[in-house]
Amino acid sequence: MEFMLVVIFAIIMIVLVCGNDSLPKQYRRRVCTGRRWQRAFPDATKQDIRRFLSDFTLAFAFVERDRLQFAPTDKILDIYRVLYPHQWMPDSLEIETLAEDIDAKYQIKLKDIWHDDLTLGEFYRATHI
Repeated sequence: MEFMLVVIFAIIMIVLVCGNDSLPKQYRRRVCTGRRWQRAFPDATKQDIRRFLSDFTLAFAFVERDRLQFAPTDKILDIYRVLYPHQWMPDSLEIETLAEDIDAKYQIKLKDIWHDDLTLGEFYRATHI
């Protein structure tokens, strides 16, 4: 009986550790996008880009180590829709959290720059003018 409990506990732990990747598959499969960010923003430091992407990943509750899986051409709304493909699905207020965080950090209102095709690159540019 004890052996079965240990096996069950081990299986649960493996599932929790290995299966807890919140990053959607299409982004998880990518190679690091750091070069794409550097090409898009040659004057930006790696630290600035990583800090910005950390803000984004934290607002969307992604693991911070995955921040360079997102490219400057990725549309924020597309990322959101991968997480919530159906309109009736309740969300975790990711865009609202992002808006609050960016307002507090950069004094920029997301609503002032928002359009449905807003990319992470455009968003980065708006925060670093």
